[in-house]
Order: sequence, then C-alpha cells, then structure tokens
Amino acid sequence: MHIAVLMLALMTIAPPAWAGATKPVKLVVLGDSLSAGLGLPAQEAFPQRLQKSLQAKGLVVDMTNAGVSGDTTSGGRDRLDWSVPDGTDGVIVELGANDALRGIDPDLTRAALTDIIQRLKARKIAVMLCGMLAPPNYGADYAARFNSIYPDLAKQFDVPLYPFFLEGVAADAKLNQADGIHPTAAGVDIIVGNIMPMVEAFVGTIAEQRR
Repeated sequence: MHIAVLMLALMTIAPPAWAGATKPVKLVVLGDSLSAGLGLPAQEAFPQRLQKSLQAKGLVVDMTNAGVSGDTTSGGRDRLDWSVPDGTDGVIVELGANDALRGIDPDLTRAALTDIIQRLKARKIAVMLCGMLAPPNYGADYAARFNSIYPDLAKQFDVPLYPFFLEGVAADAKLNQADGIHPTAAGVDIIVGNIMPMVEAFVGTIAEQRR
C-alpha cells in the first residue's frame, strides 16, 4: 500500500512539462552586425531582446550574443569553435548578409554554412538557420543561386529554417537606421516577434530531447 502512495507522491512532484525546468537552455546566436546590434545599446540587440521575450513566456534560456559586425559565413566558420563553447545546447545561425552585399560566390557561402552545420551537429548541438536574400543589384542569376542556399541546407540537414531574417523590416525606412541596412530597436522587436514561434519550438525540442 505504501509503495503505491510513494509512487503517487513522486508523480505529483514531478514537473509536468519541460517548461518548468530550472536548468536553462544555452543558446548562441552566431551572426553578423544584424544580430550583434550594430548602432544599438547592448540591451536592444536581437539576442538580448529574444531572451527577454522567451523569459516572458516562462522559458529559461541562457543566450549568448556571438555576433561580429562585418562577418561573412566564412568568418563565422573560422571562429566557430571559440564562439560556440562546450555545453551549448543550440545555435541560431544568422550569417550571409555580408556575403550577398559583397557579391561573394554563392558556392563559397554554401560551403561555409554546410561546414558550420555539420560541425555543430557533430558536437550534438542543435541548429536553427536564419535565411537571407540577395540584393537585386547582382542580377537574377546570382539571387537565384544565393537565395536557394538556405532552404536547400535546411532540407539536407533537417534543421529548422526561418526563411528571411529581416522579414517585415527590410526596406522600411522607419524600422532601419540611417544606413538603411541595420534595424532600429523597433525593427529588432519586429524581428523578434516574427521569429518567436519558431524559436519557441526550437527551445522546446532541445529541452524535450535532454529530459
């Protein structure tokens, strides 16, 4: 009889869902100036605003801003090991805007992102990919080659893809700084609001897998 009571007690005190866990999910945003927060106070940068939104929903996360202004996908690959420390649970990859702005060969961009994803997966770190779109000035052929990289890799490696990081913000003067490229604080909040459902699912998957 007392065994049944004990089992009932254990079931009662067990957390009903991963959201109640106290151990934070450790995330790194590996990116360029768009996520680093160029021109903004540190607390207004994308990783910090995203963490605040996740915490407001009761999700315990430890977010690291590993954004480096001017970085290309090759630059992110070169610094991957020290930008993503051991113990990291998941990485949000936001790279490629500088590749497109500089007209870098899409084959090089694809190779660098492929290497980043493969190396993170080899370390048992979950990956979420943020897509980027090429500006129109390099022509339709370049855009087609560049824009296909992200959906192709997401499918190849079975990782979640947020199709366009600047969705709802790009080309809107009110939501970008004077350079027309980098989001204002209001622009960052729109990005965070748009991407939140996917990040919530990403965090939930990580938390479930480590239970």
